[in-house]
Amino acid sequence: MNKKRVEVLVGLFVLLGLSAMVFLALKAANLGAFTSSGDTYTLSAKFDNIGGLKARAPVRSAGVTVGRVKSIALDPKTYQGLVVMEIQKGIEFPKDSSAKILTSGLLGDQYVGLEPGGDEKVFVAGDVVRQTQSAVVLENLIGQLLFNKASDAGSQQEGGK
Repeated sequence: MNKKRVEVLVGLFVLLGLSAMVFLALKAANLGAFTSSGDTYTLSAKFDNIGGLKARAPVRSAGVTVGRVKSIALDPKTYQGLVVMEIQKGIEFPKDSSAKILTSGLLGDQYVGLEPGGDEKVFVAGDVVRQTQSAVVLENLIGQLLFNKASDAGSQQEGGK
């Protein structure tokens, strides 16, 4: 009887461990929120470069998550990245608000940051955020730095002759 009780406890412990692993996997994949999308409204924004932004990435304002990225597509007319966001109802942003693609930490995941403006009118469902700032791509910054250093070194050699 004692052996059977130990086996049942071990089985429960294994099930608890597996459920914890599933929970962590869902959280890591940004699928942990099982809320319905009925209590949100959509906003869209166009960016020249979305970097590594992914669908289901958070939308934050002042560091607080206020929504999620619903979808990302290429606008066939402007060749810009079209990002559709779902924002929680009850959170209203002025019409002159801006959207930026930011990075959590130095090499973290990217998210959309909404900075509220000062307009009295607010966005409604389906509106487009006009003021946007694209993602900063680390590889482009490093390339610019190396190019500038190489051109500075070349101009100093020519000036010394």
